[in-house]
Amino acid sequence: MAIQLNHFQSSLLKQEKQPKPLLFTSSKTKNFGVNTAASSSGQQLIQSGEVKPILPKDAATALNSEGFKLLDIRPQWEREKAYVKGSLHVPLFVKDMDNSPITLLKKWVRFGYIGLWTGQNFTMINPNFVQEVEATLPDKDAKLLVACGEGLRSMMATSKLYEGGYKNLGWLAGGFNRAADSDFPEIEGPEKLQYATIGGVSYYFLQLLLLLQAVGKE
Repeated sequence: MAIQLNHFQSSLLKQEKQPKPLLFTSSKTKNFGVNTAASSSGQQLIQSGEVKPILPKDAATALNSEGFKLLDIRPQWEREKAYVKGSLHVPLFVKDMDNSPITLLKKWVRFGYIGLWTGQNFTMINPNFVQEVEATLPDKDAKLLVACGEGLRSMMATSKLYEGGYKNLGWLAGGFNRAADSDFPEIEGPEKLQYATIGGVSYYFLQLLLLLQAVGKE
């Protein structure tokens, strides 16, 4: 039975209200056309029911009772801020180390317009993503709940994993950004899981908003 994504988007809005991070983390990466195609393919897999969408509030049940393993596909610099204890980690995007003149120019322009605000690195698709997942979890019959910050990158990852032979896949709808504190009780790292994607100037802007909100409640 086809599952409509808009049903899950509306369900996300009904979760318990709490401060949510502002999504200032638009990712500018290489191979944009390939990335878009992978996202579209991932969306089709979710809508068809081949990939199971799982809300953050239902993640604990999926992990503890349904046999799913959590696969965190965020880059290392996001995971270092906060991650779910016991989760697997293979990044879908890695830092672009190309220092050719054209790439350096792109990096400089991106930092001026986006990087300074978001704190995001200039990234590229991890060319060995599926192979690294296979090395981490060779059993392709295993149930994998694929997660990222907002849900878009993990949607792309499910497409790549499905093509690589992993058929028992779940997608964390909305990503960690939409999780409540109680959804993943065992968190490691210095930051809240919901805010780990945010960096740069936007991070300090968020801290100011949270401070003003706390003062307003007093």
